[in-house]
Amino acid sequence: MKNKVALITGGSSGIGKATAIAFAKAGAKVAIASRKKSTADKALKEIEREGTEVIWIETDVSDAKQVEKMVSKTVSHFGRLDFAFNNGGNGGRGGLIHEMSEENWNKTIQGYLTSTWLCMKYQIPAMLKLGQGAIVNNASVDGVRGYPFPSGSAYSAAKHGVIGLTKSAAREYIQKGIRINAICPGWINTPPVASTMKRDPKMAKAILEQEPIGRLGTPEEVAELVIWLCSDKASFMVGAEVAVDGGYLA
Repeated sequence: MKNKVALITGGSSGIGKATAIAFAKAGAKVAIASRKKSTADKALKEIEREGTEVIWIETDVSDAKQVEKMVSKTVSHFGRLDFAFNNGGNGGRGGLIHEMSEENWNKTIQGYLTSTWLCMKYQIPAMLKLGQGAIVNNASVDGVRGYPFPSGSAYSAAKHGVIGLTKSAAREYIQKGIRINAICPGWINTPPVASTMKRDPKMAKAILEQEPIGRLGTPEEVAELVIWLCSDKASFMVGAEVAVDGGYLA
């Protein structure tokens, strides 16, 4: 991946940061996009230790203008875009279907599904100019089955949508040289999950009970899958939904 360029949304922490570091170790130049400068500054220092060039672009991936600017800045700075990991997202407050507000429903769909579409909408033209590229979208095990706790229907619906979007896009662009796949992580030890488990021991127990492996996954384990899917070693992987879940879906 030397001298190639990777763009990672939600790249300042958790799975995104681990993936940015993995791309850097593989020799790629890296652009990370996120909303908070303070978190981004810490991530930049970690990524720079790998000896590659890295930039941060402030972006809310649910905002079309910001996403267009994100891709434009990446290409103007590095001259190309080879890989994209669409990992960033945010949503509204969950709730039972009959109690959830339309505003929170729309915010969740916009933050997790529409955002993925927006990222691909602007990433794909940059890759078409090269005649090649690889995109990985972060779905979820909850994009394959229902959310395991009450109040997660909007999130699950959005992630099901990410998988459908990925498969359709993969068919549209594979003959133009762009491979598009999705990953479906189980429970991963990211800051939000760790915070939830620390705050609520009963929830922590319930989460671990869903993982046959008996532990949370690490962001680095997910990053390895993303790197592989973007590499030439995965050249026959098109429109796949790949679980990295410790047996969650088994």
